[in-house]
Amino acid sequence: MSYSREQMAERAAREICPGSIVNLGIGLPTLVAGYLDEGSDVWFQSENGLLGMGPFPYEGDEDPQLINAGKQTVTAVPGASFFDSALSFTMIRGGHVDLCILGAMQVAANGDLANWAVPGGRVMGIGGAMDLASGARRIVVLMSHRTKKGQPKLVSQCTYPLTARGVVDRIITDLGVFDVTDDGLQLVELAPGVGADEVRGATACDILGLDG
Repeated sequence: MSYSREQMAERAAREICPGSIVNLGIGLPTLVAGYLDEGSDVWFQSENGLLGMGPFPYEGDEDPQLINAGKQTVTAVPGASFFDSALSFTMIRGGHVDLCILGAMQVAANGDLANWAVPGGRVMGIGGAMDLASGARRIVVLMSHRTKKGQPKLVSQCTYPLTARGVVDRIITDLGVFDVTDDGLQLVELAPGVGADEVRGATACDILGLDG
């Protein structure tokens, strides 16, 4: 047994402090907003120029001009602000985003992040990932523990092109939650029904705390 995608998103939502400014990466992280408590006063920022991003619109209410960085139609909450990309990235690079939750293809034991290209695969461009990884105050990675081919995504050293070095603070996968420390990856919690041996077999680096 392991976390489902929805359970992973719900677990990641618990990382968000009330009143914070949060950027959600494309893919699985976009589900996180749906698990926040009402009235949490969280402001979602999109690097294409929106602070105060709301939930996905109902079918028929979509505005094609109101999209997130992944080109999905979204809504804007009361008090939202719109601005150009230059100001958006000034906000990111200036350290005004409290938390960024994003996906990854690999994370190394020292917090190195690779999330934009797989060697030999289709390259879509790094987008805003490099700026977010380096500029946000805290980085949480939300990803499956293994690739579709069963290869570990938690590794001793990244073999994919890096997004940023030593930036990841916490990793949430379908098998558990792990922190990046000066001594390596530290187990925070295991997903229900997941044992230490399963995590070891799915991971290509040491994890502290697996032995209890």
